[in-house]
Amino acid sequence: MLSQLKLSHLAAGAIAVLVGYTSSVAIIFQAIESLGASQAQANSWLMALGLGMGLTSLILSLWFRMPVLTAWSTPGAALLAIGLKDVSISQAVGAFLFCGLLLTLTGISGWFERLARLIPDSIANALLAGILFNFGLSAFLALNTDTALVASMGLAFLAGRLWFARYTMLGVLLVGALWAAAAGSFGDLAQLDTSLHMPEAVPPSFSLPVMLGVGLPLYIVTMCSQNMPGVVTLRAAGYTPPVSAGLTVTGIATLVLAPFGGFAFNFAAITAAICAGPEADDDPRTRYLASASAGVFYCLVGLGGATVISLFLIAPKALIAGVAGLALLSTIGNSLSQALQGADGREAALITFMTAVSGISFWGIGAAFWALLFGLLVNSLLHRRPVQAPLTAQPTAQTATQPHLPAPPTG
Repeated sequence: MLSQLKLSHLAAGAIAVLVGYTSSVAIIFQAIESLGASQAQANSWLMALGLGMGLTSLILSLWFRMPVLTAWSTPGAALLAIGLKDVSISQAVGAFLFCGLLLTLTGISGWFERLARLIPDSIANALLAGILFNFGLSAFLALNTDTALVASMGLAFLAGRLWFARYTMLGVLLVGALWAAAAGSFGDLAQLDTSLHMPEAVPPSFSLPVMLGVGLPLYIVTMCSQNMPGVVTLRAAGYTPPVSAGLTVTGIATLVLAPFGGFAFNFAAITAAICAGPEADDDPRTRYLASASAGVFYCLVGLGGATVISLFLIAPKALIAGVAGLALLSTIGNSLSQALQGADGREAALITFMTAVSGISFWGIGAAFWALLFGLLVNSLLHRRPVQAPLTAQPTAQTATQPHLPAPPTG
């Protein structure tokens, strides 16, 4: 396995971790603050989340030999940020355990895997393209905020495509980081926290209103807004995702790490697309080494805790946006091409794509779920055909009994 490890695997894994943390770590901080957690408990949350993502990604990637990457539940964190007011931290841990139990039971039962098989490939690809679209767009929007930085990364991307395709994204990351450092775009280095922290467990207490008001919604948004897009990401990349095993592993990880702050783990979508795309490796059979590398980096970030995360927070936003957008260009293009290839499902695929891009949200459930729902409904309606009578009528009694006459002679 190590003999197959390439620099492109390490680069894709590092970029996935960079994008994963910087895109949503601020929401985690808001959720922690809403609970009134101590600094020690906050550090424990970050350690538990990093180790949980790292270990589950390693287990699933090496077990199934495919780029299965996991993540914390970002919409779940947003839900917690607004739903944990007047809830004690011990009651919150009880709700996390309840969510972990539901995730585990879902994986063991296998019903979610059977449901995922019913999604047409065109809708799956359209959903993935819609989810990733804004990340691709962010690279170009960042030209307004830091033109020189993003332009240098764009030139590195083109140079990589021409001369070192396998290491394109590594070149983009290095050029961007060096340019930002030379321009002084990084934040105050004095904000780096180099201290080490130990995990701190919080004993749970179980409150039925909190379990139903926090734990159940946390499970629902994690399944709809995270696990379904994560499954679709792997399918669109040409893999058969281990749905039931993945849900079971992430559910057990949630049960084990909930007392330390691991509120919910699930399949990753955006970061998984980085590891499952051609930038990670031309050979799909060895792309799992990219997600395994990301797993190792997640563990290191978890152990490093506040040091690494504070480094992420001082990085210029244009650097992160540029790296993420350029890394996902190929995946977005391939997904759109596959989604719109067949004329039969084109309308449903377009509706799926545009709903996902819109970012709509109802009842705390994000656009990915509604895009999938709308796409499946339209696909079902457009493919429904009225039952028609047979074109050839049955023979009557008279014609059925009429003797067969020989053909008239010719010539």
